[in-house]
Amino acid sequence: MESGPVPELAEPARACAQRLCSAEGVVLASHIDADGLTSAGIASTALARAGIPHDVVFKKQLDEAAIADIAARPRETVLFTDFGSGQLGIIADHEAAGDFEAVIADHHQPADADTEFHMNPLLVGLDGASELSGAGTAYVLARALAAAADEQEPLRATGGERAADGGRADNRDLAALAVVGAVGDMQATGDGLVGANRGVVDEGVEAGVLSETTDLALYGKQTRPLPKLLEYASEVRIPGISNDQQGAMEFLGGLDIDARADGDWRRWVDLSDEERQVVVSGLLQRALRGGVPAEKAQRLVGTTYTLREEPAGTELRDASEFSTLLNATARYERADVGLAVCLGNREDALGRARRLLTNHRRNLSEGLDVVKQRGVERADHLQWFDAGGQIRETIVGIVAGMALGVEGVDSDRPILAFARKTDPDGDPETKVSARATGRLVGRGLDLSVVVGEAARAVGGDGGGHDIAAGATIPAGEREPFLDHADALVAEQVGE
Repeated sequence: MESGPVPELAEPARACAQRLCSAEGVVLASHIDADGLTSAGIASTALARAGIPHDVVFKKQLDEAAIADIAARPRETVLFTDFGSGQLGIIADHEAAGDFEAVIADHHQPADADTEFHMNPLLVGLDGASELSGAGTAYVLARALAAAADEQEPLRATGGERAADGGRADNRDLAALAVVGAVGDMQATGDGLVGANRGVVDEGVEAGVLSETTDLALYGKQTRPLPKLLEYASEVRIPGISNDQQGAMEFLGGLDIDARADGDWRRWVDLSDEERQVVVSGLLQRALRGGVPAEKAQRLVGTTYTLREEPAGTELRDASEFSTLLNATARYERADVGLAVCLGNREDALGRARRLLTNHRRNLSEGLDVVKQRGVERADHLQWFDAGGQIRETIVGIVAGMALGVEGVDSDRPILAFARKTDPDGDPETKVSARATGRLVGRGLDLSVVVGEAARAVGGDGGGHDIAAGATIPAGEREPFLDHADALVAEQVGE
């Protein structure tokens, strides 16, 4: 590797990789969302190919108790992926005590401390919320690790795992997982992935594991029958089609295509290019006739990412569907299943992941129904709902994001969701998840600052990204938290 896919991170990546290559063994600790799972999958594969023994552990959040648990494991080196930067002070204390030496590959806001082996796009002038995900940072490290392992090849056996085809010799094949992580972290816009992510995409395309195309920008193109694809689409709501099963079927029946084959509905992936164009044209015309603004209707088409080595018609073929599948594992305490899928298990693990996905979709649907029934409360500059124990705290943030497209919810205000949780000692706490739109971020909103500062003001802690963030606060502190958060939103958006 010369400068690598992200030249700005080349030097810290090289230092981190060399440190890992000198380790006798590594604990790989990662977050549980799609970005964290793909980060772990990338890092674990790269460590294995370099012949570095390692164990993998997942944490829902990285606090003092979680880091202490990691420190108790019998490895001298800990690699943190998709978290760690925000906990540099605690990590530094453990390093000073001789508990472990840390290597961090993260993209979240760093704390006011540092450690020697630390790579983060924010430290080199890149936006960790939109230009490089945790998985993208792990990918940069994986590319550097392949180069460092090559330099030490006579000193370390690789077990013959690094083949010379498909980008595996230099870990470029892992770019596909990095794109799944970035998409799962909501970094893809209608124009696709931007910033430092472009270097990752380009390497994946060059390695033959990824394709980038302009296509219908609806979720489920690989797996959903055409009527369900259109009925459930929330990206752009089309009168008479969205949330209308009969309307979707009638729309398809009026097009000059065969929407069925052997009595069954076809999927988007089953259509020819010409048939897809007919459907897209029909959707655009219907949207405009239904009063959808032209700018919004154009969002029906966007940049999509296909994993070329995965079977067509499966969740793993499409980056968006793959990321949702992963979210459905760790959020139900089965991060091991998501990791196994990332590592290539296409039998038992994939079957379990699909069953978890079915359950996940049902829970999301029921959670959204809770929001619709309860409605949202409005402060001066934000909106919120409290799910109590009716929505799992691990998915309430996803539900909040989905709610931004529901009638009666204002997409021009950030939305905060509260859910009940308990700490490791069994004491009640409140989980806070916040979501916003790119338009609000463009006006100056940074939810990471909002929820982080508001949480710390009431004795909790939090952080994340400008468009999506989370926190944990003591039970009973919802109202003062909301007061702080509302005032911060007002400052940021200039109202």
